[in-house]
Amino acid sequence: MNHIDQIAIAILNYNGLDLLKQFLPHVISNSPEGKIYIIDNGSSDDSIHWIKTHYPSIKIISLDKNFGYARGYNQGVQQIKESLICFLNNDVQVPENWLQPILMEFDSKPQISIAQPLILDYKKPKYFEYAGAGGGYLDFFGFPYCRGRIFNRLEKITSIDRATRSIFWASGACFFVKKEVFEAMGGFDENFFCYQEEIDFCWRAKRYGYYTAAIGQSEVYHLGSGSAMTSARKVFYNHRNSLMMLFKNASLSDLIVILPSRLMMDFFIGIFYLIQFKLSRFKAIIRSHWSFFRNCSIVYNKRKNLKKYPYVKHFNELSILGIYIKEKLKTR
Repeated sequence: MNHIDQIAIAILNYNGLDLLKQFLPHVISNSPEGKIYIIDNGSSDDSIHWIKTHYPSIKIISLDKNFGYARGYNQGVQQIKESLICFLNNDVQVPENWLQPILMEFDSKPQISIAQPLILDYKKPKYFEYAGAGGGYLDFFGFPYCRGRIFNRLEKITSIDRATRSIFWASGACFFVKKEVFEAMGGFDENFFCYQEEIDFCWRAKRYGYYTAAIGQSEVYHLGSGSAMTSARKVFYNHRNSLMMLFKNASLSDLIVILPSRLMMDFFIGIFYLIQFKLSRFKAIIRSHWSFFRNCSIVYNKRKNLKKYPYVKHFNELSILGIYIKEKLKTR
């Protein structure tokens, strides 16, 4: 790809007026190579009016209700013509020239189909941020983790992180994908609604032979939401969607071992929440399992459609706990 003018920056918005006021001006001033789209998920605040008043040249794609991350972007992409799309959270600050390394890598390495920059902490810009960090992987049990983050411990960025390298999944906070690849894969799985749909997408894409990379010469700064990390809503979607993703994408031999183990782990996590009197999160895990089993037939049909493509081994380490112990031993 060598047409810089064919990159779209798609920002999904739902009642995010304050975030748009804070971050959109930087996206506009620091992204001259891209055309900016706001995909609005039926906001009831003044988001659309504010954009039309202050930035009338921005293309607004208005949806009639909140479809979530997956379906919101799927519907928005139908009105985007550019050949490379960046799905950008509305709470991400982008610096000058952040797109140039991305475009250079897509130009020089045509095998790259999906990518992310380094995602740093908006409040501590020398450190990685929770959502994506330096690129994502899956452990033996299918739990997602990132280079630069072990559990909630975030590492300081170093020169080693500046290389472009292969990753298993790219973060939805700042997610680049060739439009032809997005369409070939059928977009994000809309049953996910929100959380982990980008991991499922990258896993499916890898099975089709598409390559995902973290591009270390580009970086963005993600504000994120500390409260959302442990909200009952996120607990529900993370546990349910992770089970659906495993059921759809893991090989049968892996699934026989992993799925019962994950269900048991979820049980103990639920007990831990119960002991802490975090009843809403305990109930969220119960609801996530109920929703998973209720949707098994839907997920199974999607699994059957993927069978003809080779399964991709996703095991990068024994477990996140094993990674954590190894990191601790290194620092001694």
